[in-house]
Amino acid sequence: MNQYQETFKRYEKKYLLEGEKYELLRQKLQNYLKEDEYGETTICNIYFDTPDYRLIRNSMEKPIYKEKLRLRSYGTPQEYDPVFIELKKKYKGIVYKRRVKSELCTAEHYLYDAEPAVEQSQITREIDWFLNFYEEVRPAMYISYNRIALYGIEDKNLRITFDSNIIWREEELWLERGVWGAPLLKEGWRLMEIKVPGAMPLWLSHVLNELEIFPASFSKYGKGYQEALLSKKEKRKGEIVYV
Repeated sequence: MNQYQETFKRYEKKYLLEGEKYELLRQKLQNYLKEDEYGETTICNIYFDTPDYRLIRNSMEKPIYKEKLRLRSYGTPQEYDPVFIELKKKYKGIVYKRRVKSELCTAEHYLYDAEPAVEQSQITREIDWFLNFYEEVRPAMYISYNRIALYGIEDKNLRITFDSNIIWREEELWLERGVWGAPLLKEGWRLMEIKVPGAMPLWLSHVLNELEIFPASFSKYGKGYQEALLSKKEKRKGEIVYV
């Protein structure tokens, strides 16, 4: 029997917080939420896309439906360590996530080498359909961050996460290559995500209004993609052409 949650259905709201506002918010939340048992963790991801970045370009146009595929680990994994293959979809503001647990080497054979899934399930069939539909899906970007996760003391379905030290890279796209890359946020800033199955609690809305914390449109992969485009543009501008 799997001891992890395979499917999720929830609303997710994102907010960007500078250091002082983060500290004020944590004080306001301490009577309502508590940190999960893992404390601060490092989450590492490989995002997959087509050679022309079809998935992220479509996502940035804010369509009614979008989806993405990633390989996730907690910390830097070794060959036989557990990782998660995650298919994430968003439709009309509702996030649906499917994931399967696997050893790193098995997951890489499946996603990098197009080998069949070792253990077949409804979720792997959904991932197979995704891979067949988009064709030529390959690793596109590494993104990692440090996360603190809170959950509601009374309402366990309420989760709030704070991500810091968000970094990205377009080379060495293997989870086992370690945590390194370029930063996506200013020093001291955090990305907060509120995850709820339905409406946000009224008390939480009041806290956010009091501190003037408002939703932000922010995608880690989307921001990394934009940074990569800018970097390539600057590199081209700096090239010297000899005639």
